[in-house]
Amino acid sequence: MKLTRRSLLASASALAVMPKISFANEDVEVLEARPSAVSLVPGDYPETQVWGYNGGVPGPEIRVAQGARIRRRLVNALEEPTTIHWHGIRIENAMDGVPGVTQDAVQPGGEFLYDFEVPDAGTYWYHSHYNTTEQISRGLYGALIVEEANAPEVDHDITVVVDDWRLGEDAQIDPDFSQIHDWSHAGRLGNFLKASLNPALSEVKQNQRLRLRFICVATDRVMRLAMVGMEGMVVALDGMPLDEPTPAEMLTLGPAQRADVIVDITGATGEPAMIGFIGREQNIALASFDISGQASLMPRGEILPLPANPIQRLTNIEGAQSMPLNMEGGAMGGLETGIYKGKSMSAEELIQNGQIWTLNGVAGLPDEALAEVALGETLRIPIINDTAFAHAMHLHGAHFQEIMADGSFGPLLDTILIERQETREIAFTASNPGDWVFHCHMLSHQAAGMITWVRVTT
Repeated sequence: MKLTRRSLLASASALAVMPKISFANEDVEVLEARPSAVSLVPGDYPETQVWGYNGGVPGPEIRVAQGARIRRRLVNALEEPTTIHWHGIRIENAMDGVPGVTQDAVQPGGEFLYDFEVPDAGTYWYHSHYNTTEQISRGLYGALIVEEANAPEVDHDITVVVDDWRLGEDAQIDPDFSQIHDWSHAGRLGNFLKASLNPALSEVKQNQRLRLRFICVATDRVMRLAMVGMEGMVVALDGMPLDEPTPAEMLTLGPAQRADVIVDITGATGEPAMIGFIGREQNIALASFDISGQASLMPRGEILPLPANPIQRLTNIEGAQSMPLNMEGGAMGGLETGIYKGKSMSAEELIQNGQIWTLNGVAGLPDEALAEVALGETLRIPIINDTAFAHAMHLHGAHFQEIMADGSFGPLLDTILIERQETREIAFTASNPGDWVFHCHMLSHQAAGMITWVRVTT
């Protein structure tokens, strides 16, 4: 049965070698979504049963040059449908991987060829976009790195994929993905945090320079990360270079957000350099490198901005169409009514249908677009978070900029973390035709209602 927009939401650490299959007289690398087992928890714990691409979590890291064409054949060896969304890439609409919007879901035993160009250098990722809370929680994600033609000189370029897992005492994934408490509060928060590094270094040297590409793949948790024994600058957010690098003191990454950080090892020989999670009750070391000797006697030079990507930035928003987006619902949200599948429902009826949150009074993906804009037109979206929880709003197919209080424009982003009772405004100039979903990447919130879409017409 063909999925509709209304049925969109049918709701680990070893790299694997990509197999190949023949397609149209040529070899196409395969991403096979399949059950597997990985050594997730160290010590005497058993392997964790996961769903991974080619059997690994994260899936194979895809690393290509800017402007390259990516061709990957998704093979579905799961017992339920799936797709792949290429997160942060300004992609052709048909390749965006959203079932019921840009393609039919790939059924068990089925295949789909993704074929697209990558216009922008930076740090991106790919993940399932079907039954996303469960499929991403089980491991269906991987890093996508697009390299600049003139990349900065570093000693190590390291991808850091940060996740949290909800595990039982047997190190197996908690199979309950439909807890009302999760949906109505901060989401499905795990009890085991893990950083997967590629390459996984064991030691570094003083005055070496590292590029750390952080990707937060957690389904719902906001990650606050600190670096010890190293100092440097944030040079890109969500894949897009900053005009001016900013000090990398502590990173706050909502689900799906990324940050490129260039750091120099400044710790003393014999001491570890570490990446840590900063929690309310405890701090956790996620990765540690022994500092062994010196790479040079003197520190490296200034950390310069990365080369800009070929994307249109905002210069003037006068006369732009404006479409407010009001978030309501959740615990302590006071939601009384909402529209779901075209029908007005009470809060109790919404909950019975697994819907806890609304965007402009509508729960779930609506039939009507939030806004419709033509190519070249600018859309402003004031976002009012009238709830008791933070939300990470992600727009497919485009990068936007925040309109700051002084009227200036913030950095290019594809995901923005909006704290409770906070109002932020974003804007972008439409340059990519198609229907693009706009949803909370706290995936429990998305599953429970927080999803809409924008149409860009030619």
